[in-house]
Amino acid sequence: MAEREQQGIETNQQGDDKQVGTELAEAEREQSLWEKLAGSALKAGESLVEKVLILYYAARDERTPTWARTAIWGAIAYFVAPIDGIPDLTPLLGYSDDVGIIAGALATVAAYIRPSHKEKAKASLKRWFGKAEAEDSAD
Repeated sequence: MAEREQQGIETNQQGDDKQVGTELAEAEREQSLWEKLAGSALKAGESLVEKVLILYYAARDERTPTWARTAIWGAIAYFVAPIDGIPDLTPLLGYSDDVGIIAGALATVAAYIRPSHKEKAKASLKRWFGKAEAEDSAD
């Protein structure tokens, strides 16, 4: 009996360790995202940054299905990865692969993008790019 209880404790501890590992991985992805956006927001362009933020807020929404969140995090991971299919420093083409990946992810999970995700993305853009209210309403 005591042996079974010990095994149960070890199994629960392993499950807790996996949960902590998952949470750490998610925190690292988020940190990389914010660093990439801060470092290349102007170069990547406002439109691409907005799409990445929409995906980010959709991934953080618990109502978004796991498969969709996985697809989103995969696209965001590609966006923040230092190794690209086309290096981001390449003139004119640098972010074209990122645009394709992000657009594909948006198309895949479009049914789970809510107005609140778009509103949060626009609010972040406003803080970063200093967009005026008149420009926001022109969209």
